[in-house]
Amino acid sequence: MNQQTTLLSNTSNTDELFDPAIDRRNSDSAKWNFYGEEILPLWVADMDFASPKPILDALHKRIDHGVFGYASDPVRLRELICDRLDSLYNWQIAPDQIVFLPGLVSGLNLVARASGEQGSGIMVNTPIYPPFLSAPTNQERVIQDVPLAMSQRKTAHDQSYLHYEMDFDAMDAAVEPNTRLFMLCNPHNPVGRAYDRAELEQLATFCLRHNLTICSDEIHSDLLLGETKHIPIAALNPEIAAASITLMAPSKTFNIPGLGCSLAIIPNSELRQRLEKTASGIVPHVNLLGFVAATAAYEYGESWLASLREYLTVNRNRVFDFFKKNLPDVEMTLPEATYLAWLDFRAYGITDPYQFFLDHAKIALGSGTSFGAPGKGYARLNFGTTHATLEQALERMADALTRA
Repeated sequence: MNQQTTLLSNTSNTDELFDPAIDRRNSDSAKWNFYGEEILPLWVADMDFASPKPILDALHKRIDHGVFGYASDPVRLRELICDRLDSLYNWQIAPDQIVFLPGLVSGLNLVARASGEQGSGIMVNTPIYPPFLSAPTNQERVIQDVPLAMSQRKTAHDQSYLHYEMDFDAMDAAVEPNTRLFMLCNPHNPVGRAYDRAELEQLATFCLRHNLTICSDEIHSDLLLGETKHIPIAALNPEIAAASITLMAPSKTFNIPGLGCSLAIIPNSELRQRLEKTASGIVPHVNLLGFVAATAAYEYGESWLASLREYLTVNRNRVFDFFKKNLPDVEMTLPEATYLAWLDFRAYGITDPYQFFLDHAKIALGSGTSFGAPGKGYARLNFGTTHATLEQALERMADALTRA
């Protein structure tokens, strides 16, 4: 998205689809039941919206069959993924280059375990989704942390926002002889960047120069805000595709993370066989209903997804405009993708915003420090919820800060 364009208005013709509140406290929801009933949860990254009707219909039909044996290979799903990547990104892959996984976090751990040997280095850019920090240590690898470079930019209305980009000079300086893997998050969680072609080409050059495999987490690639476009790094050229493992899933996009269906796209047969060998006997197969939901999502979910993007863009703008109007000392990103806002509360002298808002506003945010050392004084806010819930949360936060 061009950040110099005018922000969309805070109205949406998709309200009828996403505004109805769904009681999630009585649905075995980790998001809504981890804290007490007085807490509004904006922490874990799932949305408060019902999945598209075609997915629900497909699940009902499969459940009505009544038999839930082991799933066969999802040939139709492989075809849909190949067609989708070609249509969206002009990226041609073969069906056998897709490896299905029960979750993206297991994918991150598998790639870490399959890369190099014990003690080898894995480079990450913080702040970053917490499993990027745990996967290397889980697999007895060494994290080589290079913080993203942060700056302030201006919208067309001269409003400042936080902007992050990769610091290639620092990355060059941090590479060690034992570095084997670069773990990319694009679109980025938590800062909401959708890296442009020039940045990705520079990263590709960096990784090829240092002989690094790229593991690219692109699970938020469908959750594009405004006019943002996504570019898979492996789609740049065959050389970088051969050095890449791309992780994707319908789970965030269509709000079906509990069904556990993710995928790794690995054009390089040697890398693919290494990952499959690492997973063998340890990582379970995707469950049958996960395949059913994913197939329906990719075959029939695009219209719903277009409406979701519009609704989320309105929510992003509401969060941004609210803080600019009411609490201008709170700095935040202007996410290009995801439903996550990254907020800086250090001007208020708050070193632990998570605990502050939990205690004083009854709001559960994502703790900034869980995303690495650069997250101190920050928090992540999930705006993938109804307009009404978001409005209530923002008002509570403003009240807590004005009383602080």
